[in-house]
Amino acid sequence: MGRRGGGKRGGDRWRGGKGPRTQPPRRADYEEPVKTNAQFEQYYNQLGILEDVEKEDFWSSLRRELPNSFRFTGSKGHAISVQKILKERYIPEIESIEHNRAAVEAPTSIPWFPHQLAWQMTTPKHVVRKFAPFKSFQQFLVSETSAGNISRQEIVSMIPPLLMDIRSGMVVLDLCAAPGSKTAQLIEMVHGGEESRIQKVIRDSKLHDQRGVSPDGKANNGQIEEKEEHGDWSDQGRSTGLVVANDVDYKRAHMLIHQTKRLNSPNLLVTNHDATMYPSIKLPSENRSDRKPVQNRYLKFDRVLADVPCSGDGTARKNANVWKDWIPGNAIGLFPTQVRILVRALQMTKAGGRVVYSTCSMNPVEDEAVVAAAIERCGGPAKVNIVDCEDQLPGLERKPGLKAWNVMDRLGSIHDSWAQVQDDPGKLVEGMFPPEESLPLDRCIRVYPHLQNTGGFFIAVLEKKGEIRAKPESESQRIEPKSSIVSAADKIRAQPTNGSLTATKIDALDKIAPPQASEDAENLSTAARQNQEIAPNVEPVSARKHELEDQADTYMSTKRIKVRDEVDEAAPRGGEDREVHWPPPPGAQLDVSRPETAALPEPDSFEKKTVTASNKPLEPTAADYKGKRNSGQQPFEEPFKYLATDHPELQTIYNFYDLNPHFPRDRFMVRNATGQPVKAIYYTTGLARDILTTNEATGLKFVHCGIKMFVKQDVQRENTCRWRIQTDGLQVIEAWVGEERVVRLWKKSTLKTLLVEMFPKVTGDGWKGLGEIGERVRDIDLGCCILRVEKGTGEDAFSESFVLALWRSLHSLNLMLPKEDRKAMLLRLYNEIVPLQDGSKARLDRKRDGANANPQNDGEKDDAPDRGNDLQAILDATSDEEVIPGAHDET
Repeated sequence: MGRRGGGKRGGDRWRGGKGPRTQPPRRADYEEPVKTNAQFEQYYNQLGILEDVEKEDFWSSLRRELPNSFRFTGSKGHAISVQKILKERYIPEIESIEHNRAAVEAPTSIPWFPHQLAWQMTTPKHVVRKFAPFKSFQQFLVSETSAGNISRQEIVSMIPPLLMDIRSGMVVLDLCAAPGSKTAQLIEMVHGGEESRIQKVIRDSKLHDQRGVSPDGKANNGQIEEKEEHGDWSDQGRSTGLVVANDVDYKRAHMLIHQTKRLNSPNLLVTNHDATMYPSIKLPSENRSDRKPVQNRYLKFDRVLADVPCSGDGTARKNANVWKDWIPGNAIGLFPTQVRILVRALQMTKAGGRVVYSTCSMNPVEDEAVVAAAIERCGGPAKVNIVDCEDQLPGLERKPGLKAWNVMDRLGSIHDSWAQVQDDPGKLVEGMFPPEESLPLDRCIRVYPHLQNTGGFFIAVLEKKGEIRAKPESESQRIEPKSSIVSAADKIRAQPTNGSLTATKIDALDKIAPPQASEDAENLSTAARQNQEIAPNVEPVSARKHELEDQADTYMSTKRIKVRDEVDEAAPRGGEDREVHWPPPPGAQLDVSRPETAALPEPDSFEKKTVTASNKPLEPTAADYKGKRNSGQQPFEEPFKYLATDHPELQTIYNFYDLNPHFPRDRFMVRNATGQPVKAIYYTTGLARDILTTNEATGLKFVHCGIKMFVKQDVQRENTCRWRIQTDGLQVIEAWVGEERVVRLWKKSTLKTLLVEMFPKVTGDGWKGLGEIGERVRDIDLGCCILRVEKGTGEDAFSESFVLALWRSLHSLNLMLPKEDRKAMLLRLYNEIVPLQDGSKARLDRKRDGANANPQNDGEKDDAPDRGNDLQAILDATSDEEVIPGAHDET
């Protein structure tokens, strides 16, 4: 590797090289971005959103940087246990620091966030760099973020999910989900109370089946957060809810998957569609004993989050480009898209359900105007109600929504009402102005930067009171100037005339306002007819959806699919299923010109294979898919194929792990066209399975679903189960595994040994160094097993119980955790940063140096093949891999 600053360029001279001494090159002076914008400041100063005494504080706050903020993630119990370490170990150390004869402000909890699980830090960076306690605190944040226990998220972006009133078992849609911080909150809420419910079910089941019970099971039984009659108990305590997360951008959809993967939830389904025309999701037909089967059932959602693309002027504190890029045309150009998304959200919500609309813009054109326009399109206040959330989130300082506002046009002129501009509106439409019908828009929530040191934000909570028939845009709010004919007529009247016939005037009209060809309505999809393009001359606006929203983010098929016309009628009596659209929506051909539908191969491009007299084509095989992954911009997604409950590989798994019969067998799937378990087996919920199987080959673009439950592993002895439990699925299945594959650990010292030493030896006398688990792991059969860490009393005991996965190989033992998770656990439990040791590598080195001359080492030979050909590559596994011999997961 060459030296930096080679001598030929004189790079070494100022470091003592040959030649005259010169001063080191100076870094270019950092220029603070200019945080002024005349139009921006003019508009908000005259808008009346602030008292005069607030304006100076408002603008000075908007020019300051945001404080760092983060949130503890995962189940409530686990999140509180990690939070406890912050409060008891790091906060006291930071509070003891003095700088310039004043105490340094320690991180503080957000007063309105439940259970103090969200925190912020306002300490300046130059102070943070000076003191050791901040370094320790930073190491804690980094390690826990890597382990998935902490998520860095802006404070205001945490608000919308908290106002959705989500309960376990609900079906939730996040229409514009990337990058995924809010989606993670939704997932956590859908799983609320699940852990304690399952513990009770498992305990009752094991007592009934006379199976073993964890010693601390009785304590868990007392932690149930819900009464049995009100909880989500229909699936043995497992959450029956589902979060459908969508984003129109394919790459952002995968960023969303990366953000939510750490939660290991089988209750997540990710799609890739345009939110303004989100397709209806079909459900399987339902058989009823008292009547004909219910056909054409479509999913409706209990809750929908519409966190829409916006101009983002509320993010000016973290996105300095807002100051130079802000123009009134940003909000004007985004208004129609925002209305369409909100209308579609309301259409897909069941009666009595709730939609939360949010933006990081403070502009009423994107906020109250959108809410009012969507309500008008959906039938008015009789159909959609704005929920009063004043008593929600006590401690959150907020301002009421606006009932009156004005609009700044693209030229910077300010208009108080539609009447002032309707003769020559330009890009403005009537819906951008305050509605004539009185709406309780003051129930909306506005958050300003100076109130609690946050960004700017807007939230509206809407309740759908009844089924709706949404008006097409052509009948309500359109950006197309309504007065073009009038304006043209005025110009014609101004022209000289010689009394010619009317036809002359018509010709003149055609010259001034040429007629534009309209598409045949039959060629448009249902949603397209409602949301038809309204302004051929509307310039595209570079919208950002909460740009830089998460500080952690540093880095169709043309088949027909159903899009509801939303002529929603009440479900027939007896068919009031929470997930049902009734009647079914008409089919809709997707627009092949849309980029997300143009990239995938045509269905006819697959070779059709007929096998029966009915002449029905078979489904494409793996060979058909080969080579068709990137015919356009979007790669092809592997299909979701569910395994039969009696599949031989599943039978092997059931028997090896003595899986409780109450654990569902019909939710295992693979991600390949052959439908065979080659490398990994995934697990989903029952509702997700119904959606994926019913909508296969319909044009819906499913990007992700399920958690990786089992991964195929090389084994060293015949009759050993090759399927190990992946960490992703461990929390889902561990409670249902029989005692034959369970190892119990009580002492911190023993776990520390397993964390630090990656492949401790079990054969010979090696088991004696493994404390209370030594004899058990010595005698247990080869393969994967569950390590139950039990809580107890005393200095060497754990304050909470948890589970990990172990792999018992022929001569050694391995705790199946990525290196980052090992280090995070060492720091969390022992407050130590310890280098990891690999005894197997040392043994392998000794074998290479002279094992052939030492007969005693012959017994070690079987370990080497178990690690593959490149041992170092396995030992240097990334955070997404588990460091175990020979294990290579599917990517």
